[in-house]
Amino acid sequence: MNRPYLVNFSAIASDSRISIKAHVTDSITAILAKRGKNPNSSPIQSIKLFAKKSFRIKVQGLSEENVVIFDREYDTDDYGIFELAISQSINSQNIKNLRLFEVRSFEGVFIHLGSLIPMEIKSPKKIVISDFDKTLVETKYSSLKEVYYSLNRPLSYFPTIEPSIEILRNYINNDFQPFILSASPHFYENAIRDWLYQNKIFAGSIFLKDYRDFISIFNGDLSRKDLKRHGYYKLNQLVEILLMTGLPDELVLIGDGFESDTFIYLTLRSLIIDRTDPWKLWKSIKNNSIFSLNNKQDSHFLTKFYRLSELSRLKRDTRIEIFIRTNPENDLEIKDRVFDNPYVQAGRSYINYYTG
Repeated sequence: MNRPYLVNFSAIASDSRISIKAHVTDSITAILAKRGKNPNSSPIQSIKLFAKKSFRIKVQGLSEENVVIFDREYDTDDYGIFELAISQSINSQNIKNLRLFEVRSFEGVFIHLGSLIPMEIKSPKKIVISDFDKTLVETKYSSLKEVYYSLNRPLSYFPTIEPSIEILRNYINNDFQPFILSASPHFYENAIRDWLYQNKIFAGSIFLKDYRDFISIFNGDLSRKDLKRHGYYKLNQLVEILLMTGLPDELVLIGDGFESDTFIYLTLRSLIIDRTDPWKLWKSIKNNSIFSLNNKQDSHFLTKFYRLSELSRLKRDTRIEIFIRTNPENDLEIKDRVFDNPYVQAGRSYINYYTG
């Protein structure tokens, strides 16, 4: 049946709020048709997730007794994406389960998209956020041939980076709640999720770069420059994750030294730990080649920076650990790297380098 489907969904319960991000589509892909049957999906199977269509979503919140205590409808954007934050408590009852329906496609018919339990950020808050490409998997995209292989083969085709996996698993085993943040295209999600499950990494929330932003005139937040530069996207998403979860007691960031992860993580550390003035920090990075923010990104970026800065002033005991992967060929180069930004340079001694 050509009907709406819920492709991905994140619901995070923290600080008396439930933050929701979701994507709906009616473009049936091979991975949707075979969900649960194909443990080795390739990204090309989800390529149709570029389809353009808006939906109306009914969100119901159910109490512990399965009584509907929240019932409201929301419109997605032109690409089936919607984001919202609702109160976790309604009339002194907590929302324990969410039920989603699409109500526009067929007049008078509520199409059930799924029932989901929000991920509750436990106390004390311990969060680990890991990059994917070149951190957990040795992917390559430098030639057309490599891009072709990346699209048409499961991620298990590429070498895994065992030291990174060990670090991530160790933190998960110590009750850290995992998030995956990658600049890979949004249609890689099912392939990445399959790979994580095969490697016994159970991360409910995966954040990927939505490439429809580049073809959306009004909805998109990314511009053509962000096709190759991942700095704005990754720092923006890091801040967004922390605004959804609330500032944790312990935060672990895992990335690689090949691109911009080190600069991004140290920028975040400067804001949260050193409590650098967000305006000064923003001015110092906005024209850096890693970011090169446009006017629209300027305003979004600075607003979120200030919100996270306020959280850091209210919560002064957050601890941050940063792990950056190197390899034998570039180990010394990455460790000796000097940053021309004084706020970023000040945090270099706090990086844990490892070879993998």
